[in-house]
Amino acid sequence: MSSLEEKTLHSEEIFSGKVISLHVQDVELPNGKQSKREIIKHPGAVAILAVTDENKIVMVEQYRKALERTIVEIPAGKLEKGEQPEVCARRELEEETGYVCENLELLTSFYTSPGFADEIVHVYLAKGLSKKENSAALDEDEFVNLEELTLTEAMKYVEDQKIYDAKTAFAVQYLQLQEAIGSK
Repeated sequence: MSSLEEKTLHSEEIFSGKVISLHVQDVELPNGKQSKREIIKHPGAVAILAVTDENKIVMVEQYRKALERTIVEIPAGKLEKGEQPEVCARRELEEETGYVCENLELLTSFYTSPGFADEIVHVYLAKGLSKKENSAALDEDEFVNLEELTLTEAMKYVEDQKIYDAKTAFAVQYLQLQEAIGSK
């Protein structure tokens, strides 16, 4: 047990939605005092850095209500109950872009906002892409525009804040690093 650990004394779910739930917890701090924590529970997600044979990054432009604007992102989606991340990655890639891949490699996993949420995102690299004739459909409340960008174009999108989320910024930086060291 870490000397920094907070002991949960009481936890109450105050909201349960389609994607998240919100819990308020009473905790005992390392110094013996008590405090409250508001914790978002999330089933986890995947993100797919899909690169075509022409070295184009497959992205989707999508309206994000929380931001009140569209941004350009790598394809991503939440895990269904009991779904393995690799299965989810293949499903989301096909649903959002119409592509399927021959090769899928886990690059990393990271927590998006550990100060208040337990969401973990598993980032995959997809290569050997091909368009599927009758691909799976988007969710009924999901609308996207497909974009295929060079690394230079993606870097410009980051600069212009068209790419403005952590998972996609990570993907662009990953490719920059790979280019700099001459691999992948």
